[in-house]
Amino acid sequence: MFRAARTHLEGPFEPIDHHDLVLQPRDVTFDWSTTPLHWLPGEPFATHTFDVLHLMLPELERWFVRTFEQALPLITDDRLREDVRGFIGQEAMHAEAHQEVLEHLLAKGLDPAPYTLQSEWIFRRVLGDRPELTPAAAHAHLLQRLALIAAFEHFTAYMGHWILSNGHLDRAGADPAMLDLFRWHGAEEVEHRSVAFDLLVHLDPRYRRRVVGMLVTAPVLTRLWIRGVRFLMSADPELDDRVEVRFRDYLAAARKDLLPPPVSFARSVLRYFRPGYHPTQEGSTQQAVAYLAASPAARAAAQ
Repeated sequence: MFRAARTHLEGPFEPIDHHDLVLQPRDVTFDWSTTPLHWLPGEPFATHTFDVLHLMLPELERWFVRTFEQALPLITDDRLREDVRGFIGQEAMHAEAHQEVLEHLLAKGLDPAPYTLQSEWIFRRVLGDRPELTPAAAHAHLLQRLALIAAFEHFTAYMGHWILSNGHLDRAGADPAMLDLFRWHGAEEVEHRSVAFDLLVHLDPRYRRRVVGMLVTAPVLTRLWIRGVRFLMSADPELDDRVEVRFRDYLAAARKDLLPPPVSFARSVLRYFRPGYHPTQEGSTQQAVAYLAASPAARAAAQ
């Protein structure tokens, strides 16, 4: 039986210099055979708010990988080049881990295809390569995509820190395998939280570029998330098809500390607009490394 090695992690932790960290992909596997559809017992809304990540991330993170591979030849800093390679390896593994959850959802009677096909269209067609562009226009398109990724990675770092610090999910009876998946993923997001930002600044240091990236990413991500929750709640075979999704449902789950508080989430967005902002100000490398040392899936992958 799958057992979490530890619950949430709070400091103090042994100090770690973020710049000395070597990013490495971990070939993790998870057993979903005993994981219920509502892996947060009695909390279908909170469950599916998390589950939107399974719908989005496989295609989203494959898009990250393709975009960063295109940027690699432009990097002139050796350390940053190695960090980008480590980022690519970790994101590729994240995509595969969440893809397996989609198969689990299908086995439970929830077909994710109507939403995942939309994700595929967005990240392959709308935000994908454009062979018809001139070299100058293609470079600008690459920078635009890197700005979007840097903004999205800010959200994943915030979410990673939140789930690593949250013990209420354990006390709510969250399925250990699913909780380990989200915490392993969150820990790696905190671990590599600076890479997308540093790559963007390396290729285009203008403040305006990253601000525009966040101004586009924040509302689009919010919209995609809301649509994802509505889709999952309506497609859930264990719920009434006419179930209504309301913002007060989110607030109720947040009051139980099962989802991030909306005010905290909004403040994290505002931090990104500070001229002196850097992702190392979001989350804790020490906390992330501590969880990766305790994660059942990460430990098994290291053996």
